[in-house]
Amino acid sequence: MNGAELAAVITSALRAEADPERAPGQQAYMKSSLPFFGVPVPRARRITTGAARGIRDSGTLRDAAVQLWDHAVAREQWYAALALLALRPHRGDLALLALIERFVRSAQWWDVTDELAHRVADLLDVHPVAVSAFVREWMTDENLWMRRLAILSQLGRKDRVDRALLTETIEANLGDRDFFIRKAIGWALREVARTDPAGVRHFLDEHPALSPLSVREASKHLTQ
Repeated sequence: MNGAELAAVITSALRAEADPERAPGQQAYMKSSLPFFGVPVPRARRITTGAARGIRDSGTLRDAAVQLWDHAVAREQWYAALALLALRPHRGDLALLALIERFVRSAQWWDVTDELAHRVADLLDVHPVAVSAFVREWMTDENLWMRRLAILSQLGRKDRVDRALLTETIEANLGDRDFFIRKAIGWALREVARTDPAGVRHFLDEHPALSPLSVREASKHLTQ
């Protein structure tokens, strides 16, 4: 099965489970110009991973993701494309970076950006030097979603978080008043607080310019 065929199989399966009553609510919640089929996101992911089972070629999966993305008539096709990028054959594949950036710049919204942040974190584990260079470019990008991607790029890394890189991404955006940037800063720090609460307390003390929203988010798991 080639990429176009896989994309067609996934799209057909998504259409088969469409729920016209659910779709308008999903679209309204996401403030999406792209309609929905009405398939719950977890179900869309299961459909995608099921259809891709047995495919080991990362190029085929990338091509299918591009097909789904570029020819989407419903947002679930975007979610399917994101699910394909999370599959094991992509482990350590730096070719994903170009797609990650293209999808984030195209979508211009938090759902896509936040999901793809996890893919950047995966790549940082395998190629820390190369991927860190991309993160440092993104953290001062004119596009706020690329900046958010940079800030959230270590989600899930736990004790593997590169503290210096995280500090750089946050400090580069301290003066940004956009809600999505301030929220991202707090979220990134909150994740670190799960494994190093003392370190996050120290960071908050050392950065009084952090917005109240960022501080509230960062402090959610800190005990008094």
